[in-house]
Amino acid sequence: MTEPTGSRAAWTRGVLLVLALHVVPLVGVARGANGRDWLACVILYLAFAVGGGMGLHRYFAHRAFRTSREFQFALALLGSTAFGEPIGFAGKHRLHHRYSDTAADVHAPRQGFWYCWFGSLFERPERAEDIDRMTADLRRYPELVWLHRWWYVPTLTLGALTWWLGGFAMFAVGFVLSRALILHAVSAVNYFCHLSGRQPFATRDRSTNNFLIAFLTFGEGWHNNHHRFPRAARAGVRWWELDPIYYAIRLCAAIGVVWDVQEVPPARLAAGRRSSLRRG
Repeated sequence: MTEPTGSRAAWTRGVLLVLALHVVPLVGVARGANGRDWLACVILYLAFAVGGGMGLHRYFAHRAFRTSREFQFALALLGSTAFGEPIGFAGKHRLHHRYSDTAADVHAPRQGFWYCWFGSLFERPERAEDIDRMTADLRRYPELVWLHRWWYVPTLTLGALTWWLGGFAMFAVGFVLSRALILHAVSAVNYFCHLSGRQPFATRDRSTNNFLIAFLTFGEGWHNNHHRFPRAARAGVRWWELDPIYYAIRLCAAIGVVWDVQEVPPARLAAGRRSSLRRG
């Protein structure tokens, strides 16, 4: 496996964080979690599906639609509640698309399971210059720059709030477990959607569509579609490819919160198809 590019201190902090995300929920369950704690877990997971999938990914990384500065900041805050933020996420994700499945990819499976699943999260110091170069459009907003600098504040604030509202069990199950599930969901897209599944569109990388991952991540698993049409708001481009994040975008457009939603032109969709290949 390729050695992690982050500093030893950053790598150590990352390992401790991953351990905490898995041990703390077990302690919470053992001490007696109730229905409110599990409900909090579901609500906080779904909230990040909007902030992460709709906000960090399709809006900040790809500009798949336009919105007001106020709603932009709301999406930024939601997306910053799981140890991430718009500038860092968008920078890394744009690097991923530019160098997908090459040695320069920030989370390629070719670099090993551990690096792809966890390690690429902890290389912030070495990627700072690249991230700044890729995100000049986002660094125009002081509030996003603040979130980039103080990226851990929204997450810790949300954690403290859940503890204050529901005690340790709500913190452990509602907050920590939901953050662990988010980590695994995002990493599953990075890993499995470049290893196994179907590849209906010709791309210069190994991106695939994975039905199970798409189901678990509200549409993010239609990864080959996304790599073929990265600016499109819709990843599930066929009628049967369920894409709840896209439906949320269209709902927001219907009520006027977002506009200029990017769609795949039918002609490009038809021209890009090929016989579906299966990997894995």
